[in-house]
Amino acid sequence: MTSREQHDRMANAIRFLSMDAVEKAQSGHPGLPMGCADIATVLFTRFLKYDPKAPHWADRDRFILSAGHGSMLLYSLLHLTGYEDMTIDQIKHFRQLGSKTAGHPEYGHATGIETTTGPLGQGLANSVGFALGERIMNAAFGNDLVDHYTYVLAGDGCLMEGVSQEAIALAGHLKLNKLIVFWDNNNISIDGPVSLADNTDQVARFQASGWNASHIDGTDPEAIAYAIEAARHSDKPTMIACKTTIGFGAPTKAGTNKAHGSPLGADEIAGARKFFNWDSPPFEIPADILDAWRTAGKAGVKARTDWEGRLAKADAKLKAEFERRLAGKLPSNFDAVIADYKKKLSADKPKVATRKSSEMALEVINGAVPETIGGSADLTGSNNTKTSQTKNITPDDYGQRYVHYGIREHGMAAAINGLTLHGGLIAYGGTFMCFSDYARPSMRLSSLMGIRSIFVMTHDSIGLGEDGPTHQPVEHLAALRAIPNHNVFRPADAVETAECWQIALESEKTPSTLALTRQNLPTVRTEFSPENLSSQGAYELAAASGEAAVTIFATGSEVEIALGARDLLEKHGHPTRVVSVPCFELFDKQSDDYRKKTIGNAPIKMAIEAGIRQGWDHLIGSDGIFIGMTGFGASGTIEQLYPHFGITAEAAAKAAEARLHSK
Repeated sequence: MTSREQHDRMANAIRFLSMDAVEKAQSGHPGLPMGCADIATVLFTRFLKYDPKAPHWADRDRFILSAGHGSMLLYSLLHLTGYEDMTIDQIKHFRQLGSKTAGHPEYGHATGIETTTGPLGQGLANSVGFALGERIMNAAFGNDLVDHYTYVLAGDGCLMEGVSQEAIALAGHLKLNKLIVFWDNNNISIDGPVSLADNTDQVARFQASGWNASHIDGTDPEAIAYAIEAARHSDKPTMIACKTTIGFGAPTKAGTNKAHGSPLGADEIAGARKFFNWDSPPFEIPADILDAWRTAGKAGVKARTDWEGRLAKADAKLKAEFERRLAGKLPSNFDAVIADYKKKLSADKPKVATRKSSEMALEVINGAVPETIGGSADLTGSNNTKTSQTKNITPDDYGQRYVHYGIREHGMAAAINGLTLHGGLIAYGGTFMCFSDYARPSMRLSSLMGIRSIFVMTHDSIGLGEDGPTHQPVEHLAALRAIPNHNVFRPADAVETAECWQIALESEKTPSTLALTRQNLPTVRTEFSPENLSSQGAYELAAASGEAAVTIFATGSEVEIALGARDLLEKHGHPTRVVSVPCFELFDKQSDDYRKKTIGNAPIKMAIEAGIRQGWDHLIGSDGIFIGMTGFGASGTIEQLYPHFGITAEAAAKAAEARLHSK
């Protein structure tokens, strides 16, 4: 048992590393590490199961700093407990270009960082996916291999962001009792007292959402330990409201917004040193305290080696499957399964919506890849994300593969990221493409982190019909294509849909969005190709009868229109080729030769897509013809809407001929 004096000195090591690093950088948030040092010390020395020498150990507890502006708390902990890449030099270079100690914790920059946080509420919402992932993997592999907790430190800002309600309601509903959230209840935000903008009873709010929640003194180590112990024996997720003082120990700035987003200054730090009786110079930790922290960091070695022993003794088939999943590798027969399915599609030539094509592909994929976890934001029947293998996950049965996220697009996307980051699972979830706006902050973070999250966005154009312009996405393809490291797929038929799913599943470091139609589309890929043509991003689907006068580029439902326009132009003596463009991002990665060949030299270049033009000029040029949308949609049947907005084969052919005759 650590003495109170020892605890205080260990906590103070966090405080002074944090305030000194922020001071040296002249940038950062010292207040949270100073206020929450006691919570972190109790958690990391008495409860958290981890091993700095094996930072990716599958059964470690997860610690998520949702209040990512307090990143120096986490960096200090990683250094003190002995993570090899978090050196004192890294601490000294806080917020400097190229350092692992970024302004907010970034996944992949340093070991021990479970997820990228900073946009408030994201870490809390990710944690629902982490905690659910633990339960799903536990159901599949048992207590011997999967039995860990997810701990979160969240601030007032995390709880004010709307995504927090989506997250806590879902966690409460699913009874994720191994999820434990510490609320840094310090009453301060950047503008000043929280009371400027909010007076929510957060404990009551969490309780109303199906959580255990209670108030404690966040500077009392025994109160903290008691609350954690109680949470670990709960049948519900737990929120511990820890009363703290932001910038605790700073003589004039403690308890004020001046400790939030800027360095304390030399005088305040000198006063804090006096307050805590801390004599060590900046970045120096007394040897006995560093030893105590390193000892705490070694406490998990036995748990980890015991776990490795259990894994070694596990059934050979179970062990192999567990290790395959944790490595993120697909089953060895996956490519053959997709190839056989593509042969069938080219023979059967189904005429179905690509949302249905997606469901058909998932029926094959979910049968071959047991780690896929599906879901939808209350649009299961519209998104077609559920297959025969994916029965409902419930609080009484985590051994299934489908999550009903409710009308919580943002929470769903954040939870998908958490499921993906947990490891051993491939998560996808659906909503209408228009509502990608609600999910976008989490989709952006999946791209920033470089993880395999998959977003299924159906009803991808005015083709959804009568629901009208509120539901008809026009700018969303361009907006999603603007996100770096994000593959946006818009398949033209069932074959391309299968290929796009294959790429999404194989893309371990890039998230994917599949934009899918409501309306039925013919099979345009009628000849089987063993090669995944969609992986090239764009490819010639139909050649011209001679030297091409016109090249038409199209995606998704508009490929059929492009082929119709080609027929009309060919009949009028204008050789025309059609290029299907299922993924801009993958086409941009092809060789210059392939890109030049695919774009071609036709004097007339045209693009057809039932969205806005933005993004197309790099294929058709600024003088190319664009057939698509320039404003919002309208309510009406699909048969009315496409002619109304001039997105037809006839309109496209007419526009091309007008340009040809003007040359």
